[in-house]
Amino acid sequence: MWLSDIIDVFRRAGGWRGPAVAAVFALLAGLPGLLALPPLDRDEARFAQATAQMLEQGDYVVIRLQDQPRFKKPVGIHWMQAATVATLGDAGERDIRLYRIPSLLGAMLAAAACVWGAAGFFSRGVALLSGLILGGGLLLSTEAFIAKTDAMLAGLTVLAMAALGRLYAEARGGPAAGGFATPVLWVALSLAVLVKGPIALLVVGLTALALRFADRRPLTARPINWTWGLILFAAIVGPWAWAVTVATDGAFWAVAIGGDLAPKLAGGHESHGAPPGMHALAAPLLMFPATLLLPAAAVVAWRRRAEPGVRFALAWLLPAWLVFELTPTKLPHYVLPCYAALAWLCAAGLSEATGPLARRLGAALHALAGVLLAAVAVMLVLTYGQNWDAPAATVTAGLFLLAGGAGSLLLLRGQPRRAITWALPAGVLAHAALTAFLVPSLKPLMLSGRTAEVLAAARLLPAQGVIPGPVAVAGYAEPSLVFLIGTDTGLGGPEEAAEALASGRAAVVESREQARFREALARAGVRPVEVGRIAGLNYSKGDETELTVYAPPSRAAPEARP
Repeated sequence: MWLSDIIDVFRRAGGWRGPAVAAVFALLAGLPGLLALPPLDRDEARFAQATAQMLEQGDYVVIRLQDQPRFKKPVGIHWMQAATVATLGDAGERDIRLYRIPSLLGAMLAAAACVWGAAGFFSRGVALLSGLILGGGLLLSTEAFIAKTDAMLAGLTVLAMAALGRLYAEARGGPAAGGFATPVLWVALSLAVLVKGPIALLVVGLTALALRFADRRPLTARPINWTWGLILFAAIVGPWAWAVTVATDGAFWAVAIGGDLAPKLAGGHESHGAPPGMHALAAPLLMFPATLLLPAAAVVAWRRRAEPGVRFALAWLLPAWLVFELTPTKLPHYVLPCYAALAWLCAAGLSEATGPLARRLGAALHALAGVLLAAVAVMLVLTYGQNWDAPAATVTAGLFLLAGGAGSLLLLRGQPRRAITWALPAGVLAHAALTAFLVPSLKPLMLSGRTAEVLAAARLLPAQGVIPGPVAVAGYAEPSLVFLIGTDTGLGGPEEAAEALASGRAAVVESREQARFREALARAGVRPVEVGRIAGLNYSKGDETELTVYAPPSRAAPEARP
């Protein structure tokens, strides 16, 4: 029972060890997907491509995607990605793993900060377990390998909330917060705003208001130091805010607020609308492999609601979660900054005498989540896999069933400690098998990567220096392909593809554009060389897609099948 032994060791040890163990656990949970998965459409590829252009063009103020400005999010995550790529590689290599490192670090920070904050209220064992639950949870460990804002936002928000929690605990008889808690709060908030705007401010502000209303007494014993805090905030956020305002004549703010934030508040933006309650319905799946503790968390929340730690967790969880539920636009990661509070309650519920009803409900939810995740693995291989993918699907589904079944059975036997000891490592291994072995082997889902491989094998990529660029692409405009084959990739129509071939460049044409493409070829008098065909699913649109790669007639390219 190695996990139980680890918790016992760190129950007796304080300091940095608990946060460090939680960070390492989050690293192990997110690293397999980071290493194995190709660039994902669409958000990840957009973020990575915009960062690559920053490095190529030397403009670290205005965010662009090809020749279009991308005024949706602040610049923070792009700077972090640019720093890792510049330090560890090169933008020209288009190695998506480098762009994902800040997300993995954000997940590690979230798990470590979860432990640090919980230790102000709960025992060291409970604090450590909360960090393991958060770091190994399906939602955070998935965001950990996607090169966008959400894992880093979660890390910074949880860090800010942990600092506020330590100050709150100190004022109510808990351990001393230390002189660095207030600066940590302000730095984390400032960086979170630079990463994704006002989300962290919303979470922290709603928590503070809820606690002030519930307690009717000052939130902290020591001053929050608003004067120096706001100066620090301005020093971190202000330079870029001023620079982007000047560089874009204020257009960034008009688009970011009026074109991105406001539509999400007003309706289901970009087809991501859902009714209230969807985040709550998804939580048992996204908390896996700690789903079995959710009913115990509810019992703790009710029975011990007057305790400072439980009260703080509820003030963190409920107001912000309600706002996200009422917001018409919904994506699973929106509530991720609240999952640390839920992890606190789950960890505290491990030692709670919850009764048979809560145990049965936890076992049922946990078993159902394991079965659903195993079914996803089987469905993926049946729909998109080949015979040789069956072993990966079997291992993945088996691990999900082991995590769900063992955890549920042990919980029903009244052994919640052994249940989570089995469920956590088995669940993390199952997620690793899914993201590192099963999904990357499903070739029909990897259209952009396979297309780039065909172009590279035929020496048709502009970076290879054999033929001029850019490659023209007709009928397939996914940013992952732009990221893989170059910023100047032409996303046009069949006429532009024919023109590219006539001028000695390569082209990629989707099957729905073939009739118009052949007409354009006939008009131009061009007879290109077909290099390869790539068929599969464009999962961003849900469309079956077939791409044909063409070399120009002047280039007798070798045949390169996917």
